[in-house]
This record gives sequence, structure tokens and C-alpha cells, in this order.
Amino acid sequence: MAQVSDKQVMVVGVDDSEFSTYALEWTLDHLVTTLPNPIFKLVLVFAKPSPSTNVGFVGPAGAAEILPIVEADLKRTATIVIERAQEICTKRSVKDVVVEVVDGDARNVLCDAVDKHHASILVVGSHGYGAIKRAVLGSVSDYCAHHAHCTVMIVKKPKPKH
Repeated sequence: MAQVSDKQVMVVGVDDSEFSTYALEWTLDHLVTTLPNPIFKLVLVFAKPSPSTNVGFVGPAGAAEILPIVEADLKRTATIVIERAQEICTKRSVKDVVVEVVDGDARNVLCDAVDKHHASILVVGSHGYGAIKRAVLGSVSDYCAHHAHCTVMIVKKPKPKH
């Protein structure tokens, strides 16, 4: 197991979804703040998509005008997500946190972060997609479970009871 300052590294994928927020809160409440001397150093990773993947095909003339606007919006989103994640950590008195915003597809960004930090565990939230949506949209958690070089914990937000 990889060590940094005598602590194992836990990478937590964060994004702008309620599922990601729940996964971070659950992880802090159950695996980090419950221990008198936490064994994990946290690395929070936000994968910022490329502007071109969000724009699609607008043609060369439209791209020059739209891409800077989309890039600015993606940077704003990244800032909001990271600030919210840091606030969640601060409220739980978790101080040993590294935050990264990395350009790219979340699947690859998270697996690369695991390798870069020699993480022993990767935590991701689950959107709870069914088989069809997962097949069409892809599943970051499924990809990471098969490709990350560490233990992967997928945190599911409980469904409300009727």
C-alpha cells in the first residue's frame, strides 16, 4: 500500500451532482472523521471536461465564439464544486486534503489520479443508472471498478422510501 506521510491515499472523485456530494459526505463521516487519527490523506479530484465535448459540432465559425464561453462556464463549475467539497471537509474538521482540477474525461482522470498518487482506494458516487442508460451514457464508477489499480468504493445514495 502506498504511503504519503505515513498515511494511505484516498482519491475521491467530485463533480456537481448530488451523488458526488453524498459520496464525499458518507466517506468523511464513515471512514475519515470517525477515527481519532485518520489513516487517509484525501485527494479530491474534479475532472473538467473539454469545451469541445460540451459544444458538439457547431462548425469552425461558431466554435471560435462559443468555445471561450463554454470554457469559462466549465471553470466556474470547477471552482464551485471544489469550494463546496472543501467546505464539506472543513465542516467535518478534515484538514489533510489535496484538491485537483484535471482536464479530461472523468474515467481516465480518476484512474490516472490513482496511479499518480499511489492511492489505495478510490471513492466515487453512483448515479444509479439502469442498464440502458449505463450502456448509452457510460458509467464512470463501472469503468473505474474495472480499470483503477486500487480498491474502488462506489457509494450509492439511498433511494427515498415511499
